[in-house]
Amino acid sequence: MWFVFIWNFFLFFRKYRKNEFNAKQWKFMLKLRILSVGKTKEKWLEDAFNEYQKRLKANLQIECLWAKDSYQLLEWTQKDSLIICLDPTGRLLTSEAFATFFSKCWEQGGSRLTIVIGGAEGLPLELKQHSILISLSLLTFTHQITRLILIEQIYRATEILKNSQYHK
Repeated sequence: MWFVFIWNFFLFFRKYRKNEFNAKQWKFMLKLRILSVGKTKEKWLEDAFNEYQKRLKANLQIECLWAKDSYQLLEWTQKDSLIICLDPTGRLLTSEAFATFFSKCWEQGGSRLTIVIGGAEGLPLELKQHSILISLSLLTFTHQITRLILIEQIYRATEILKNSQYHK
């Protein structure tokens, strides 16, 4: 099973690199949900996030939802997708390790993956217990900056998997 996934992923990025990619040809679109508490208020952060989202559009279908509080995040998590929570106590990864982790998550979760960013009060215990915990840094960031760092790392992971020059 994992071999088929990796082979399809390789073929997908090979077509993408040659500018032959056609979304109608690709039957297996990867779906990523990013759940976060609160909306981004700063325009420059939103513009940067949208730029990375645009770059990833050929690879991923990204849906962003903003919750009013952490408990609404729990309601929005889908049972048919793999759930990853960003938490200070989570596992720290390098960019290369994150790329490997990211591809393994697609194997486990099928074509659906949900990443949850908590608010200032953290994540509900129920959500932490039923998800994979990772940390982007030992530093503390606002949820707005975290969204930008996350999507940049997702873009970097796809570029690492394609062996492009973006990650040097």
